[in-house]
Amino acid sequence: MNKIVGIDLGTTNSLVAVIEAGLPFVMADAEGCRLTPSVVHYGAQSKILVGHAAQRIRVLDPAHTFYSVKRFMGRRASEITPEERSVSYPVTGQGAQPLRLGAGHPSVLPEEVSAEILKKLKADAEASLGEPITHAVITVPAYFNDAQRNATLKAGELAGLTVERILNEPTAAALAYGLHRLREKSKIAVYDLGGGTFDLSILELNEGVFQVLATHGNTRLGGDDLDNALVQHLARLIHSEHSLDILPQPVLVARVREVAETAKIHLSTETEVEISLPFLTSAISFSTRLTRAELERVTREIISSTRAHCFRALSDAQLEAKELDQVILVGGQTRMPLVRQLVAEWFHCRDFEASTGSIRLGSDYHRPEGPMLNTSQNPDEAVAIGAAIQAGILSGGFKDLLLLDVTPLSLGLETFGGLMNVIIPRNSTIPIKAGEAFTTAIDNQPSMLIHVLQGERDRAKDNWSL
Repeated sequence: MNKIVGIDLGTTNSLVAVIEAGLPFVMADAEGCRLTPSVVHYGAQSKILVGHAAQRIRVLDPAHTFYSVKRFMGRRASEITPEERSVSYPVTGQGAQPLRLGAGHPSVLPEEVSAEILKKLKADAEASLGEPITHAVITVPAYFNDAQRNATLKAGELAGLTVERILNEPTAAALAYGLHRLREKSKIAVYDLGGGTFDLSILELNEGVFQVLATHGNTRLGGDDLDNALVQHLARLIHSEHSLDILPQPVLVARVREVAETAKIHLSTETEVEISLPFLTSAISFSTRLTRAELERVTREIISSTRAHCFRALSDAQLEAKELDQVILVGGQTRMPLVRQLVAEWFHCRDFEASTGSIRLGSDYHRPEGPMLNTSQNPDEAVAIGAAIQAGILSGGFKDLLLLDVTPLSLGLETFGGLMNVIIPRNSTIPIKAGEAFTTAIDNQPSMLIHVLQGERDRAKDNWSL
C-alpha cells in the first residue's frame, strides 16, 4: 500500500504532511514553501492556477480568483448570509440549491475548487516522495456537519485521492501535541481559530488514548471576519479623506483586502505599520498608519464571540477551566496578541511555570493554579502534523495510539408535529449505537417515512436532513 498522507485543507492555507522514519513532517512545494494559499484562479483557455501563483493574480482578476471556499463547502444557498457573499467573486444559487462560485465561465461548485487545491498538494507530495500518492487523511473543522464532510470527501475523490479518514482539526492538533507525551495523563483544550472557522475541543490524554470529551464551534467565524472588519474600517477612512466609496468596486476591495491582511499579520509582532495604497484611481492615493491598538479595537468583538463556545464545550465536558492542564493554540490567527490575551483570561491560564528550586515535598505543593497556555506548537502546521500521525496510525506505523472522537452535533428523527427527537446527543463518543421505540401515528398504518436529522434545533426543518 502506498503512503497515506495527512492534509490540512484550510480556509487560508493548506498543507500536506507525511510520516518518515517515525517522524511527521510537512512537505514543501517546488518553491520551497510549506504553506499553499487556498486560492484558485480560472484563467483563459481553462488555465488553472493554484496557490501562490493564484494569490499573485488575485488583485488583478478578483472575479475569477476564488479564496475562502471552505466556508461554502456543503452548504445550501439559503444558509449564506449577505456578509458571506461579500467576496470578490460571484456566489450564486437560491433556496436549497447548491452554491456555485463564479458566473458564466467558470461556474463551479466549492468542492471542485477545493479539489484543485488537493491536486496541487498531491502533486507536491509525489514530487517530494518520488512515488504516487493515492490515499489521504483530510482534516475538517470539528463543527462541520455531515453535508460539509461529504463535500470534503467529494473534493478528495475529484482530486484522485481515496480519503481514508475525515479527522477533526482540533483532534489532529492534539495528536501533534501528544505524540511525545504518550505516557502522561492530562486534560487539554484546543483553541483553533483559523482563517474561516473556529473550534474549541476538550480532550483527555491517558497513556496513548486520545479521547475527545466535548467540542463546540462556529464554521462561519475566523480570520476572514477580522480581515473584513479591517477592510470596512479602511474603507471608511478612504471615504472620509477622499469621498471615494471602494466597496462597490471589486478590484479596489481586493487591493484593500490584500494590504489589510498583510497589516494584520505584521501587527502580531509590531505595534504600528504603514498602509500605502497608491493610485486607487488616477487621481487618488491613500496612506495611513495603523496601530495594534486600533486593530484590536476593530476586531475585539469578533474575537470575543468565541468565548461562549469555549464555556459551552467546558460545560458539555463537565469540567472547569482550572481542571485543565494545557490550552493549546492552533490556527494562524492565534498569533494575534489580543487572541492570546483573551484566551488566557477566559481559561485563567498561567503564562509560564516558575521554577523555585529542585526540592519538592509531597505531590500537591508548588502546583500553579490554572492551565498552561501552550504556544509551542506551530499554529499553521499542527493540524497537518496531526493528520499525518492519524495516517500513520491507519497504516500501522503507530501501535500505541488510540483516538476516540465525538459526534459534534446531535442526531435524531423527525416526529409527529415536525419536531426533532434526539437519539444520539452531541459530544457522544463514536462509534456509538443507540435506539428508541416509536409507535405509528394511526392504527394499521401501512408505511412510515424515517427522516434522519442532524443539529441542535427543536424544529425538524431548522436542522440538516441526512
